[in-house]
Amino acid sequence: MSDNMPSLSRRTFMKTTGALGALAAVGGSVAATNTLFGAGVPQAHAAAEETVTWGHCAINCPGRCSLKFHVQDDEVVWVDTYTSKDAGFDDPQPRACLRGRSYRRWLASPDRINYPMKRVGKRGEGKYEQISWDEAIDLAATKLKEVIEKYGNEAVYVPYATGVSATTSRPFNRFLNLVGGYLNFYNSYSTAQISCITPYMYGSKGNGGSSFKTAEDAKLVLIFGSSPTETRQGGLTTHYDWVHLRERTGAKIYMIDYRMNDSISGHSAQWLPINPGTDAALVAGIAHYLIKNDLVDLDFLHTYCQGYDEETMPEAYRGKNMSYYAYIMGEGYDMVEKTPEWAAKITGIPAERIEELAEEIGTTKPLYVNQGWGPQRRSNGEWTAWAIMALPCLVGQIGLPGTNNGTREDRTSPASVSMDAGKNPVKTSIPCFLFTDAIDHGTEMTSKNAGVKNADALKVNIKYMINYAGNCLTNQHSDINKAHDVLADESKCEFILGIDTVMCDSLKYSDVILPDLFRFEQTSQISTGSDTGYMITGTACTSPKFERKTAYEMATLMAEKFGVADEFTEGKTEEERIKEQYEKAREKSPKLPTWDEAVEMGVYIEEHAPVVSMKKFRDDPVANKLDTPSGKIEIFSEKLLKFTEGWELEADDTLPGLDTMPPIPVYMPEWYGVENTTDEYPLALSGFHYRGRIHSSWGFMPELKEVNPQEAWINPVDAEPRGIEQGDTVRVKNEFGEIELLAKVTPRVVPGTVAVSQGAWHDADMAGDRVDKGGSINTLTTQRPSPLSKGNPQHTNICEVVKA
Repeated sequence: MSDNMPSLSRRTFMKTTGALGALAAVGGSVAATNTLFGAGVPQAHAAAEETVTWGHCAINCPGRCSLKFHVQDDEVVWVDTYTSKDAGFDDPQPRACLRGRSYRRWLASPDRINYPMKRVGKRGEGKYEQISWDEAIDLAATKLKEVIEKYGNEAVYVPYATGVSATTSRPFNRFLNLVGGYLNFYNSYSTAQISCITPYMYGSKGNGGSSFKTAEDAKLVLIFGSSPTETRQGGLTTHYDWVHLRERTGAKIYMIDYRMNDSISGHSAQWLPINPGTDAALVAGIAHYLIKNDLVDLDFLHTYCQGYDEETMPEAYRGKNMSYYAYIMGEGYDMVEKTPEWAAKITGIPAERIEELAEEIGTTKPLYVNQGWGPQRRSNGEWTAWAIMALPCLVGQIGLPGTNNGTREDRTSPASVSMDAGKNPVKTSIPCFLFTDAIDHGTEMTSKNAGVKNADALKVNIKYMINYAGNCLTNQHSDINKAHDVLADESKCEFILGIDTVMCDSLKYSDVILPDLFRFEQTSQISTGSDTGYMITGTACTSPKFERKTAYEMATLMAEKFGVADEFTEGKTEEERIKEQYEKAREKSPKLPTWDEAVEMGVYIEEHAPVVSMKKFRDDPVANKLDTPSGKIEIFSEKLLKFTEGWELEADDTLPGLDTMPPIPVYMPEWYGVENTTDEYPLALSGFHYRGRIHSSWGFMPELKEVNPQEAWINPVDAEPRGIEQGDTVRVKNEFGEIELLAKVTPRVVPGTVAVSQGAWHDADMAGDRVDKGGSINTLTTQRPSPLSKGNPQHTNICEVVKA
């Protein structure tokens, strides 16, 4: 680009550089000719031959559904999926949802990034100019070398991202490992709390849940905070399994949720409304009733569990009222008896209803207890998840047909192998949610105050990031205003390389941007599944357009600058590597088709038998000990107690009288929850997943935004005194920020709580009032992590709502 060419804003640049490509994608050269030069001149042309290729969705959705691309003149004309007009209800098909079927619009969007670009404005402004690939790679590589030489490899970071999932989706990690490594992260934004606590209770191996197919044998099904038809929306993942269960089972089903979600819409008798963040209090109230009415399974608790009562406590902790029984009966810790009346005041569920539910739980077998990831994504999420897992233990409903261990349902996929990223020479790791802290004050982060692993403390702040297919720098992070201030300061993180298909909010903080290809614009393969597993093998639907490249090609170019290209590629193209990986998968599972057969069929499906979690342990707890310290289910965890000794905690990270985190599944009030609202912010605020997006993916598409408007769900009891009616524009605000969106006045959310779907694209004047007109809930969430896992607590918030 010449020195005297004026710089362009992101929007102007995208609209001008992308328009012709979008026109061509819609209708080929004829459409472009007609649009630009008038449609009055007849065009003589023959109908182009149509070709069909298979592909798959690769967003962080377990559906990862099949896509069938119909192509003419090297342009996608429409997107189909795996369907059969003759299929019945019991015939599984990995059909794509509405989002997947709209991929042509994303593929041909005028907002597609077509060329490498470098920033010409301030970080976060979104002002860029086009540059060559040589310049882009040289800028990125030169700065990486400078950072490594000055600060060391621990200053380099690849942030958590969910925009691409496939067998070769992380080539930058492989490249960085060849040049000295990078700072690791652990956890995810989705499951930090439950993933952290489950090994303390069940061990780290074989602790997954039972399949929904197993639940079809149950007589009572309890689902805590899950909506499979929204969170896993494709046609052959747990969406299908849930619908099949709901329609085929003879069991009574209860969904315990603060919102009547779409998975139970039309089945209102199944909804048990609860105040958000109080599931552990409900379990405690149920446990009290079970104990008082002799409905607990003492034989199971004494044989398979540690920590239920004095008899099952470790020797060193007996006689100290530290058992779960002591907590429930008011003899330990806070000395409060957890009666149904106590639980009712917290949960909003009448005491009589808690007693009725407890009676059903204690007398109905088989019992299938399941939890989604919503209840654990909170400030008290580790103990909430733990409490829900303890519930089936109290009545011995684990390891038997028709039961579950209280975790999320099993998902089993066909065998697959991902690209070997090699070994990272850097061993230090941080919780992924704390990356902004690691940029801002990383050298103050220690193992005791921030969960740093494999080191006592960080040696250096993050100075360089490669953000591949991620919108978690701002939009999917927390406290977007704070994140903006950290990222916009170029003296902190000195360089950010961004790779994506469109300009999401996080990408606006990149110093150099590289244009990515979708997985279906290249050879790709993915495996997923649940009660039915499937694998999709896809080939490029079209040739690469403009100057877009695969991430593998980009990482190869970076490797060339460092002289490690041969080690990176090992002389193989990406397609050759995928085929090699597939052959390794076939060694593990010989029933898989050959590569050529997989390409020909596009979709490979395999049926799975029902999975009963922890069956072997139930059958023989001595021969099949868990890998917990006791070999048993640990309702009391001495390991957790000792691990958290000496941690630097806030006062509300534990219970009164404790200087460490609770070693049993207690109820802990939230920092910003129903028990801690204020006069200024009197309403709880919680997020949920939305049909129109997976996280923030698809969040920019006008067609999907039109049919899935961003709304704040508010109960009529709360709307009426505020003068709010259905469809009004409202503002939701708290100490962290303010968002503007539509009001959905509905009894489908409990009184006192506002629900806002996560993933809407942030849209605020960051140099002005910072009011987010996009309605992103993460404008209002805190960066304070949950205490044990240091995880994302993004459903723990309080707020006020006013008419705009």
